[in-house]
Amino acid sequence: MEHPYGYIKEGKVYLKGFLNQEDRVIGEVKEDEASTIAYFEDRFNVVTEKVAQLKKDIEENQNKGSFLMKLIHLKDSLMHYDALGDFVPLIEELNQLEKYLEDIIQSNRKRNLEIKKELIVEAEALINSTDWKKTSEDFKNLKLKWIKTGPVDKELEEEIDGPFNRAIDTFFENRKNYFDALALQAEENIKVYEGLLLQARQAHELSDVKLAFEISKKIQKQWKESGRVPADKRQPLWDEFSKLNNRIFSKFKRAAQNTPTLSPGNLIRKVEKMTQEIRALANSPYHPDNLAAAKRLQAEWKKLPHRKPREAQQNVRAFMSAMDVVFEKSFLNRLSLSKYPDFEQKESKEQNQIQISILKDLMSRDQKELETIQENSDKFRSSGEDFEILLQKKISAYKRKMEVKNYLLKELLNK
Repeated sequence: MEHPYGYIKEGKVYLKGFLNQEDRVIGEVKEDEASTIAYFEDRFNVVTEKVAQLKKDIEENQNKGSFLMKLIHLKDSLMHYDALGDFVPLIEELNQLEKYLEDIIQSNRKRNLEIKKELIVEAEALINSTDWKKTSEDFKNLKLKWIKTGPVDKELEEEIDGPFNRAIDTFFENRKNYFDALALQAEENIKVYEGLLLQARQAHELSDVKLAFEISKKIQKQWKESGRVPADKRQPLWDEFSKLNNRIFSKFKRAAQNTPTLSPGNLIRKVEKMTQEIRALANSPYHPDNLAAAKRLQAEWKKLPHRKPREAQQNVRAFMSAMDVVFEKSFLNRLSLSKYPDFEQKESKEQNQIQISILKDLMSRDQKELETIQENSDKFRSSGEDFEILLQKKISAYKRKMEVKNYLLKELLNK
C-alpha cells in the first residue's frame, strides 16, 4: 500500500527518506493496512502540534532563549520519529526558529556583557569600604543581579567572572580580617579589665580608706577609657568591679563622717595615750582580755583623722607595731591550742619551746612567700603606678609580719 510519505511492504510500515536519509521501518501492520496508516498519520499530527505549541510558547514568553535546547532536542527527535507525514517543513520551521533564538541569545549575551561590566565597576568601587554591614548587603545585591543577568559568550566567561569574584572575595576577606583583629583586640581588652578588677580587689583590702578611694577613682576612669569587649564577657567583670568600688566609696564616706574634730595638740595627746595603752597590752603575756581591749583600741583608732601631725608619726608607727604584736600573740596561742589541745596544761618551758617551733615554721613560710612575690613581681606589674603601690604595700605587709614574729621569737628565747 502506497502513501505520499511512506508505504507498506511485507507487513512492515516504511517512512520514505528525507533530507538525505534512506527509507526506514517505523512499525508493523497490526490489524489492517488502513488503520495502521491512520495510526502513524495521527502520530505525525501529534508531533506537528508539539512544534506548533513550542512556536507559541516562544512567541508568548519573554525569556525566549530558554527554549533553545528544547527546540534542538525536538528537531533531533524528528529525524527518528516514527510517523507518516512531511517532516521537512517542520524541520525547516524549527531551523528558522533556532536561528531566531540564536540571534536573540547573541543579542542578550551582548547586553549581559555590558550589564556585567557595569556590575564589575560597582563591585570594584566597594572593595575598600569599611561600612561592613551596608557594603555586605550591597555585595549580596550585586551578586543577585549578576546571577539574574544571565550568561555571556563562553570564551568571555572567565575574563568577566574573574574581576567580579575577586572584588567580592577581597571585600569579604578584608571584613574577616577586620573582625578577626577585633576579636584579638577584645581578648587584650579583657586582660585590661581583669587587671583593673585585680587593682579594685587589692584597693578594697587596704586599711587606708583614703588611698583606696584615690585608687578607685583612677581605675574607674581607666575602665571608662578601655576598649570594647563582648557584653557577655565584660558584664561579669563589671558587676564585681562596680560592687568593689561602691564598697570602697562607702568606707571612705563613713570614715569621713566619723572623723572627730580634734585640735593638733589634742590629737597628738590622744595618739600618745592610745599608743601607751596598746604597748602595755603588747608587753603583757597573752590573755583573751588583751585581744578584746586591742580590738576596742583599733576601732577607736580608725575614728581618728587619717592625717596625723608630724609630731605624732613616731607614736603612729609604735601603735601599729604594738597592735600587730597583740594580734600575733593571739594567733600564736590559737595555733598552739589547735596543735596541742593540752597546751595550757603543759609546763611554761615546754609551752615556750612549742611556740618557738611554731614561730620558726611560720617565719620560714612567710620568707618563702615574700621571695616568691618579689621574684614574680614583674609578672604582675602594670603601667599604672597605683598597682605598683599596692604591690609594694603587699611586700611591706609581709616584712612587717616577719618583724613581729621575729620580735615574739626573741621574747620567747629570752624567757
